[in-house]
Amino acid sequence: MHVKSAAGVAFDTEFPIVIIGGGACGLTMALTLRDAGVAVLVLERDPAPAGSTALSSGFIPACATPWQQARGVDDTIDLMAGDIQAQAKDLADPDIVDLCCRHSGPTLEWLTEKHGIPFVLIEGFLYTGQRRLRMHAVPERTGAALMARLLSAVEAVEADILCGAEVCDLYADGDGRVRGVGFRRPDGSEERVGCQALLLACSGFGGNRDMVRRHIPEMAEADYFGHAGNRGDAVLWGKQLGAEIRHMGAYQGHASVAVPHGILITWAVMREGGIQVNAEGRRFADESRGYSEHSVDVLRQPGGAVWDIYDARIHDLAMDFEDYRQAEAAGAVKTAADEAALGRSLGLPEAALGETLALARNWAEGDGQDPFGRRFDDKPVLTPPYYAVKVGASLFHTQGGLAIDTSARVLRRSGAALPNLFAGGGAACGVSGPEVWGYSSGNGLLTAVMLGRVAGESAAALVS
Repeated sequence: MHVKSAAGVAFDTEFPIVIIGGGACGLTMALTLRDAGVAVLVLERDPAPAGSTALSSGFIPACATPWQQARGVDDTIDLMAGDIQAQAKDLADPDIVDLCCRHSGPTLEWLTEKHGIPFVLIEGFLYTGQRRLRMHAVPERTGAALMARLLSAVEAVEADILCGAEVCDLYADGDGRVRGVGFRRPDGSEERVGCQALLLACSGFGGNRDMVRRHIPEMAEADYFGHAGNRGDAVLWGKQLGAEIRHMGAYQGHASVAVPHGILITWAVMREGGIQVNAEGRRFADESRGYSEHSVDVLRQPGGAVWDIYDARIHDLAMDFEDYRQAEAAGAVKTAADEAALGRSLGLPEAALGETLALARNWAEGDGQDPFGRRFDDKPVLTPPYYAVKVGASLFHTQGGLAIDTSARVLRRSGAALPNLFAGGGAACGVSGPEVWGYSSGNGLLTAVMLGRVAGESAAALVS
């Protein structure tokens, strides 16, 4: 991944705007630009647009939306921004946090009213770091369905998408102005396309093992649940252009991916009163905290795998999620009539597991306190029959990246903006602060969609 001099370079074709990456961020950029009447070319390395979005749950946090209002949820920009900063310990860029929160409701409304993408409000429980119900999803409740609807909308506005196009080089002037890009086709042929502005939507660096070892060593041996093409291209190009890079130690992990099936098990299982036990039948941390920070503790357990344990009430709630239904169909979900049968079924020490469940029951009834600090008296007591899934922890996506301003323009180390380079989603530094504990549920798609919208608007203004 190189930045080369644009001097004397002849481009095979020209577009006002080029976007690198065809995930939720890139497609939101494309929709925004086409609404502004600007021609755009999306370059996607895969045979079809998918990216990390298609692997995600597809949930987008947003505040003060009509979907919330219809359900009587009172939410505000300040409340949402406060929740994000509380999780990030006030270490996220407040201007970018505010920017994303302010754009969240209007952007989802625009996607619905202008482009026919329907949303529903996810109800039943609060996600990590959120004091209000604010997760929105397309009715299918999957990232793949969200991508399918975004792609249909982009095709309807006749935005140009070229798949199988791996961008290798940027061509720039001495002042950092990008003049075009060079990409390689699957057959090895190479082409160059010129542009007036370049938008980076090529996500983070979770697929680059060397970068992961360097910046988030605790996840170096974890399974990667994101897109393999997320190799840190945006950061590598940005460094060569003199861009500011921030919070490279920030990331989203997840502490509940079914083993060996590789299917995400909704964290609602834990938030609603489930527990996790290791191979010794013991709990090892507070499961009610964020699934991202909890992932580090799961990795530390014997064999790097643990069991989610819950009951029929929670199982019925989880069945609302397509991923969980897939896990059940794949045989990942086990059930047992009582504690002894559960221990035998899972191969766990029956006495230790029985003691663990008894302690949780006592704490839920007000007898004693959990040494890990979890409250058990705010959810119903777990009762037989029991359900369980063997899970491990995975790295989902990185949250550090290029520093941007409130126009989504990439910043130099001096603080000044590069002339015509924009970034969103995982290519940009997110709103999770510098560490794993700062991730609030949905932060990835929040910055993908909202910064995609802002970048598209800013680039349209630049070239008009």
